[in-house]
Amino acid sequence: MTKQIVIGLLGPTLDRGEGPDRWGQWRPTVSVCQHEERLIDRFELLYQSKFKKLAEQVTEDIRSVSPETEVRHHLVEFDDAWDFEGVFAALYDFAVDYPFDTDGCEYLVHITTGTHVSQICLFLLTESRHFPAQLLQTSPPRRKQSGSPGQFKVIDLDLSRYDQIAQRFGLEQTQGLNFLKSGIATRDARFNRMMEQIEHVAIHSSDPILLTGPTGAGKSQLARRIYELKKQRRQVEGPLVEVNCATIRGDTAMSTLFGHTKGAFTGAVGARRGLLVEANGGLLFLDEVGELGLDEQTMLLRAIEEKRFLAVGADKESASDFMLICGTNRDLQAEVKEGCFREDLLARINLWAFRLPSLSERLDDIEPNVHYELEQLTRRTGRQVRFNKEASAKFLDFALSEEARWSANFRDLNAAMRRMATMAPTGRITVEVVEDEMNRLQASWPGASDPQIDTDLLDEVLGEERIAELDLFDIAQLQAVIHICRESSNLSEAGRKLFAASRQRRKVLNDADRLRKYLAKFDLDWEMIRDVD
Repeated sequence: MTKQIVIGLLGPTLDRGEGPDRWGQWRPTVSVCQHEERLIDRFELLYQSKFKKLAEQVTEDIRSVSPETEVRHHLVEFDDAWDFEGVFAALYDFAVDYPFDTDGCEYLVHITTGTHVSQICLFLLTESRHFPAQLLQTSPPRRKQSGSPGQFKVIDLDLSRYDQIAQRFGLEQTQGLNFLKSGIATRDARFNRMMEQIEHVAIHSSDPILLTGPTGAGKSQLARRIYELKKQRRQVEGPLVEVNCATIRGDTAMSTLFGHTKGAFTGAVGARRGLLVEANGGLLFLDEVGELGLDEQTMLLRAIEEKRFLAVGADKESASDFMLICGTNRDLQAEVKEGCFREDLLARINLWAFRLPSLSERLDDIEPNVHYELEQLTRRTGRQVRFNKEASAKFLDFALSEEARWSANFRDLNAAMRRMATMAPTGRITVEVVEDEMNRLQASWPGASDPQIDTDLLDEVLGEERIAELDLFDIAQLQAVIHICRESSNLSEAGRKLFAASRQRRKVLNDADRLRKYLAKFDLDWEMIRDVD
């Protein structure tokens, strides 16, 4: 049979008793062994040396009420029973040295005796599994039960075994998840799983989060919800500071992010704190982080790692402790290979990376998002707008069809709902309103109709059979590349024309090599393109 082992501190006050009268008192350590329904095989009695005499008395009394119980003495010394550090260290040392046998024994940690500090320490060491045990709490008998050993209650710290507690934690997690999703009952299983992971990371980690995905997928809104969730849980006290890195360049970027001193550059008529300082104690959201220049990336890396940086023109460092979320629609791994993004910065912000799918990848979630947009419109305008049955079916059929490109993702959907609501003065969106909106969306989407591409130039280089194997995307792109190459005198000149924008952000200028590698994907080279007439 499994042995029952109790570990408990001697209570210098509650366990004290002298003469025959002591049996009329409730003494917690002795009472543990007086319960007939639970035999204690061994009591590991912890005490300070100055209470040795009391320990011996309590041991004798346990043997008299429970001869089957073996009492073992253990000295644990601390100078002050109310000194948390000293008490914890003494109990920790005991736990580490004790030879637990979890296969043959069940352990109970008695937390009724000792100071509140020692009780807290015993709880923490049990909760952390340094004591592989359950908690044992005893209490004195009621007045009508004189001579009773009192109450004996075992507390299991495995919260999953407590249905109501587990339900509360489950409800809290659901509330957090629904909060991040703005209360939208999304149906896409992969998206819901990702949101569960983001919610868990947001609550349990202060490391940077990288949100990737196409424009309009909801990165900015999710960053704001993460901030609000953290603020609700008192994980941040400072503000949410948002910046679109695509809108800042050069000295403006440095100044905007890190601040500047008066006179640091032409036009700096006064000092500026910078957004990193503004975000101290809060959360900084850097949207389109891939647009930052290499100098700003270097400064940002140091600010993330050391929480310190230099403002433009300053000789004294500024400090800011902020949480960071980055957003981008770029492939930062590819940017690293091109020399446009620092590999060490990507490694630092890429610890928790989540790609938000496009609306076209979440077709199951279009209907609940339509209902959500209508509810939001009602809240903002105070005017309730609804589809009639035929209009709702027509719009959803269109939204889920291949005709709907949703190139701007949720921005397209939001704009469509606002326009249809505006065109429904009676509060009912009709089939006619839906048809007008369908035409408007289709006209606004790039590539709404198949482009007519002249493939004569490609015919010369590849031939009809090879062209038939290519996607329309590759045909259009390769046609433009070959046209530029024909107009250029050499590979380097063509590369400079083709990569004119991105080359400004790179340290290493390898335009010719980039173009050579691109052509090689189609088994082409410079000579083949130039020799064909």
